[in-house]
Amino acid sequence: MSAARRPEDGLSAGEAPAGEAEDAPWSDVTPDAARRLLVAAVEAFAERGFHATTTRDIAGRAGMSPAALYIHYRTKEELLHRISRVGHDKSLAVLSEAAEGSGGAARRLADAVRAFVRWHAAHHTTARIVQYELDALDPAHRTEIVALRRRTEAVVRGVIEDGVRTGAFDVPDVPGTTLAVLSLCIDVARWFNAAGRRTPEQIGDLYADLVLRMVGAAPGEDDEE
Repeated sequence: MSAARRPEDGLSAGEAPAGEAEDAPWSDVTPDAARRLLVAAVEAFAERGFHATTTRDIAGRAGMSPAALYIHYRTKEELLHRISRVGHDKSLAVLSEAAEGSGGAARRLADAVRAFVRWHAAHHTTARIVQYELDALDPAHRTEIVALRRRTEAVVRGVIEDGVRTGAFDVPDVPGTTLAVLSLCIDVARWFNAAGRRTPEQIGDLYADLVLRMVGAAPGEDDEE
């Protein structure tokens, strides 16, 4: 059994550093060796991909022996599952908190997109693994993560449906638009560069504006009280 804490014991939902800090999501994982292995696994999976990474690669990056890894994680797939579970829990919490805020649908959608994009940019290495290594999980773990992804989709769809119902949005295809919004946000993790000219905050603002245009919200409608 892993010695790492449950995902909900980690960072508060709103914590999003301005730059890349891949050890941040694991800051409360104990003991130290379990945390170091998670950080090392993130680095190795991001560089080599899950299937090309060995437990020896991960242990070496953590400054440990391969045998020491099995004290904390039974398999390489268990490490991937822990990373994926924490990442999905954190990003869903950030999204939900913003979507449940004050104001009308336009403000809540803009805030949700802004927060979701910022998370994927600030934690882009972790997010790439979380979003693009889903098929490497075993069937039970994959089912668990897919359920979290559906909850994420439901949050965005719910805000868009609210906007359509109140007349704030002009969206003929709510499911398709929901998918487009999520794809736009998640893809930030694929291309974001911490040394680039835009910060996570700036990208979040840009994407919030783009999404409001996508759903046909009136200019400045996200400023409503």
